[in-house]
Amino acid sequence: MARKLWIFILIAGSFGGLRTLAVDQAKTLDIYFIDTEGGAATLIVTPSGDSLLVDSGNPGERDAGRIARVARDVAGLRQIDHYITTHWHTDHVGGIGRLVQLIPVKHFYDHGLPPDPPPRDIDAGLIETYRQISNNRSVTLKPGDEIKFKTAGNLPPVRLRVLAAGGIVIGEKPGAPQVRPCDRGHEAKPEDTSDNARSVAFVLTFGDFKFFDGGDLTWNVEHKLACPTNLAGAVDVFQVNHHGLDISNNPALVNALSPRVAIINNGPRKGGEARTFATLKSAPGLEAIFQLHRNVRTAEKDNAPPECVANDDENCRGEFIKLSVDQKGKSYTVTVPGKGTSRTYRTK
Repeated sequence: MARKLWIFILIAGSFGGLRTLAVDQAKTLDIYFIDTEGGAATLIVTPSGDSLLVDSGNPGERDAGRIARVARDVAGLRQIDHYITTHWHTDHVGGIGRLVQLIPVKHFYDHGLPPDPPPRDIDAGLIETYRQISNNRSVTLKPGDEIKFKTAGNLPPVRLRVLAAGGIVIGEKPGAPQVRPCDRGHEAKPEDTSDNARSVAFVLTFGDFKFFDGGDLTWNVEHKLACPTNLAGAVDVFQVNHHGLDISNNPALVNALSPRVAIINNGPRKGGEARTFATLKSAPGLEAIFQLHRNVRTAEKDNAPPECVANDDENCRGEFIKLSVDQKGKSYTVTVPGKGTSRTYRTK
């Protein structure tokens, strides 16, 4: 009898150890790049289970439904803890009104609500919806701000630091000029007065891993992040600015970031443009480009290899791309589930 009891304890202990191991193995930093057909929605889940959604795609059922499915069914979330609107354009904030009906959203962040009435490039109705669902209690992010996440045991902390917001980069004073020439060969463009230039840009770190997301930042503000001082530093993964449009992705910034992997959240006919693709391919240290969509308007050479493209056709299922960083922040794996692609890279 005693021997049977000891056998049971040993077996139970073994299963308990396996369960603990499984839980430990699950504690990765996961980033999901969700297809919103040329909009933006990036879901980040930390090893502690904290979640952050950056942008919410377009209005209507499609994008909110895709985000909610990834959050609930793939990432296993019951709520979204933090939500950043990088800027107020429809393809970045349009889905939040419907999304909160599908999954609760706890904390809201942005670069500051627009004036009333808003500029012509901003939909007043979407701003009113945002005010209502956030109970007028959203947090205005400024350069240098951080969003705090819970830590998971002995794992490295996850840190998010804002580098730009409202057209100002870290270290600048409000009212600074958008154009600051300092780098020959990358001349300034006419001042961008749209809300793109006011996008929230941040770096997320976990151990040695660094991820840059700049929303829809455009040429001149991008340049201020790179020159005269490289404010972001080299990163591992670059979510390509502004869906890969050529009015963004200043080579000065792309080269300063020197990413190992670039991920473009483009649509079939929006973003992922040829000149941006060429800029990425010439960046020092770049190993791979992934796209949410094949650009049907450009040549094969100006698209990532088919196995690195989540969606090939305009009429698609909205496949996503997933990135997972190991527990120590020493390596990360990019997968395209719809293609069965999985590539692993070392952090810098």
